[in-house]
Amino acid sequence: MPPIVTAIRDCARSRVQIELDGVPWRDVPLDAAAEARLALGVELDRSRARELNRAIRRHAALSAGVRALRHATHTRASLDRRLDGRGVRDVERARVLDTLERAGLVDDERAAYTRADGLMRRGCGDAMIAADLAERGVADELARSVIAALSAEPVRAAHIVARRGGGAATARYLSARGFPDDVIEATVAGICDHDVG
Repeated sequence: MPPIVTAIRDCARSRVQIELDGVPWRDVPLDAAAEARLALGVELDRSRARELNRAIRRHAALSAGVRALRHATHTRASLDRRLDGRGVRDVERARVLDTLERAGLVDDERAAYTRADGLMRRGCGDAMIAADLAERGVADELARSVIAALSAEPVRAAHIVARRGGGAATARYLSARGFPDDVIEATVAGICDHDVG
């Protein structure tokens, strides 16, 4: 005969301790216990135990997704990779990503604009920003739109040159940061011409 739930006690951090047949069994997330419909007097048969284990996995996957979003803005693809790296199964990952998208916590457009703006402020050119967005799974069309909304590369390059000074070292720096040769040549040459004049 399957064991019977004889007590459900509060624990720390939204967890409950389940007691079966008068013996403490295990702590589980409150949400998972509710999803598995655990209650006093309910038999924990094989079917309900599987349901509880699935609910625990879903809860763990959602918690991992929310924790990742506390530290950084993610696209759907980058969060998917992160959860995959944490060992979250395909089914749970898809469910978590859908849930977080519906809640507005995962938004590729917002993530792309936020990331691109941050990279622009750190002195990156369009090529570096585009490569970073592609790595994060941002669609090409969205990436182009986001980059088009940034301040123009010549303006950004001029700010860097004004801060660092002209010369070969700055030209190499701009090149490494993803600025195209024509912008580098025009900006560095413009500073040098201005200095000479």
